[in-house]
Amino acid sequence: MSRTNQFRTLSSLLPRRIPTSSSIRHATSLPSSSHSYASLASEQPSLATSPAPFEVFDRSAKRKQRDRAATRVDEQTGKAGGKSRVTDYLKNEVAERMFERFEDLRKPPASVLDLSSSSGHLTKLIASLETTQKIRMMDHSEKTLFRDPDSEFDLAPTRSVVDEEALLTHIDEDSQEAIVSNLGLHWVNDIPGVLKQIRQGLKPDGFFLGSMLGGDSVFELRTALQLAEMNQSGGVSPRISPMADPRDASNLLQRAGFTLLTVDVEDITISYPSMWELIEDLRDMGESGAVLGRRPFIKRDILLSAEAIYKELHGHEDGTVPATFQVIYLIGWKPSDKTPKALPRGSGKTNLKDVL
Repeated sequence: MSRTNQFRTLSSLLPRRIPTSSSIRHATSLPSSSHSYASLASEQPSLATSPAPFEVFDRSAKRKQRDRAATRVDEQTGKAGGKSRVTDYLKNEVAERMFERFEDLRKPPASVLDLSSSSGHLTKLIASLETTQKIRMMDHSEKTLFRDPDSEFDLAPTRSVVDEEALLTHIDEDSQEAIVSNLGLHWVNDIPGVLKQIRQGLKPDGFFLGSMLGGDSVFELRTALQLAEMNQSGGVSPRISPMADPRDASNLLQRAGFTLLTVDVEDITISYPSMWELIEDLRDMGESGAVLGRRPFIKRDILLSAEAIYKELHGHEDGTVPATFQVIYLIGWKPSDKTPKALPRGSGKTNLKDVL
């Protein structure tokens, strides 16, 4: 059974600290739901530039969080980065779903750039294709980028420590056949600007495939913390970072200058023994909150209250609690003379009534 099928068909709670073949420590996947927001852009996409980005995330703090996560020692094995590997289950799952979309290409690109590559979850899959001749990984976190040795890749990648928000300072315009990005873009402050840089970096008719967490991710934890803080202190602090709205995704791609857009959304629900294991896994994934102006600590009373609220509102009969990760998948092409264009209105020769 493949790693994907193992992840999707787990039906019982995995004991904490007992490794499994899919490297899921204490998370159980439930059936995921899918929503379609697919759309096609007009043949003349808007190239309007976005205003200067409003900074929401502390990029320096996020880089340090991910560096620490990639080097945190697993108490069981004593290996640096062990905890990070145990919590790879989400990125591995999303990478496999992205890879299925990548394999649908009629002519797979020979050269691929993986932006926000993390430790290479998607890179490893693309490197396994015979058609792949060159692959490059870029990530803001050096420790995360170099966590896994070249021996774990079928094709050794080139690695570069790059801030995603300054992509064009590291690649030339019109230089890339394809750019992919697996669960990293939700941490950039200027998503429209980064998407525009991706489009500029692609060759004409170049392909972009990305995924990022959507705004409904871990809504169970978000609501529990908000209600607990309101009860305890009468106010709410930003504990969980804001994410993109799926309804805006196609507009973001079109504003960046992409055409032939496809956007779809999937919810991946994972069960944990309690709220504490979820928070620990988010930390080891490098996905802890990084909002500017956030409070560095949460009072113990608020956390205990949040745990009780979490179980009361969302808990399962077996005592576990769910956490939903909303994943937005983005596909777009850089316009070129080869890009299919819609025919002029009124040029059709077949009457729809004859077909129906």
